Amino acid sequence: MASLGIDVLFKGTNFMRLLQGLWVSIEISLISVAISILLGLVVGVLMTVNNKILKAVLKLYLETVRIMPQMVLLFIVYFGTTRVFGWDLSAEASAIFVFTFWGTAEMGDLVRGSIKSIPRIQFESAYALGMDKLQTYLYIILPQTIRRLIPLSINLITRMIKTTSLVMMIGIVEVLKVGQQIIEANRNTSPNAAFGVFGVVMLMYFLVCWPISRLSIYLEKRWA
Repeated sequence: MASLGIDVLFKGTNFMRLLQGLWVSIEISLISVAISILLGLVVGVLMTVNNKILKAVLKLYLETVRIMPQMVLLFIVYFGTTRVFGWDLSAEASAIFVFTFWGTAEMGDLVRGSIKSIPRIQFESAYALGMDKLQTYLYIILPQTIRRLIPLSINLITRMIKTTSLVMMIGIVEVLKVGQQIIEANRNTSPNAAFGVFGVVMLMYFLVCWPISRLSIYLEKRWA
């Protein structure tokens, strides 16, 4: 056990610190996902609106998110806005803003795809029953869209949980940062600590993301 460097986790409160760091990652991701889902529904519906200017703006937003690495966005928001605009954003608030910015674009594109996959006859039948466009979306289209989105949005949650490992770069003490601190503090007494600590961190991510991933697979099969 000692040769793997796992013994350092049982010194003092090291393991408890890892769990606290894991909760920081989960908390940031869950808050970001919750906001992203709500905003993504709105953005996704707007992506289907037949307006060239609106489509161009939203497409630019989506492509920016796809091309720009999340780490660069974190640096721009946390370090850039502080210097340029004088905003006093905390690292946690910056991380939530960036992941929400990213997640909203991803969710919006999923919503757009889900709406486009609904047969056109669903719209025409609603209009034939006397519903206007708002009623059609509220009572016919969005319920079907949300049902199709649940498995996809669950996948987004796992991606966001894993990507929160980047927030250590702006000083947030999450699970990866805590692991790094434990390794540094025990470098002399446990030279193999990196293998054991990061192995446990990997296992923690797996234990959090695997049930969510299985839920997504179950829902896809149930609602196929």
